[in-house]
Amino acid sequence: MFSLPMAGRAPESTAISASGVLTVREVYEAHFDFVWRSARRLGLRPPQLEDVVQEVFMVVQRRLASFEGRSSLRTWLYGITRHVVRNHYRRTRSEPAAPPDLDLLDERCPEAQLSAREELRFLHRLLAQLDAELREVFVLAHLEGMTGPEIAQALELPVRSVYSRLDNAQKAFERALSRARVRERGGL
Repeated sequence: MFSLPMAGRAPESTAISASGVLTVREVYEAHFDFVWRSARRLGLRPPQLEDVVQEVFMVVQRRLASFEGRSSLRTWLYGITRHVVRNHYRRTRSEPAAPPDLDLLDERCPEAQLSAREELRFLHRLLAQLDAELREVFVLAHLEGMTGPEIAQALELPVRSVYSRLDNAQKAFERALSRARVRERGGL
């Protein structure tokens, strides 16, 4: 049976660190992986990824002092990442890809790694069948563990729209999964 890999919720950072002020270095160290995964899931290919993630943290450096804590730090970072990625696509006139997210694998035995890679490829084939708006909400909820209100803030949507999209995404994902299972059994 196929099950979604659920991301463990990272502890939410606040706008204040032990020293009283959150530094770019602290944000970078605590959230680099999240920003990298988010940019990958928004369709960036590896050659573009490094530059775009660097650009995200340059924006963070310019805007961190204005972060007021009205949202979680992850939500704020996702919003920045999303805007930087979209600007990248506008500048380069390229389209998002649906790359397999193989960076998330733990160090394990080779057989377990191969199985995990196959499952991730399968997951990404299913996700690629979703409309971009539905995929984005689905990934934030099920893979990044964000709540409806966090997703609403990150995507600048009403909470009701998030839940509606999430419901539609879950139904579309289940349909895609059912079709894949039928194909595996030699049905269509």
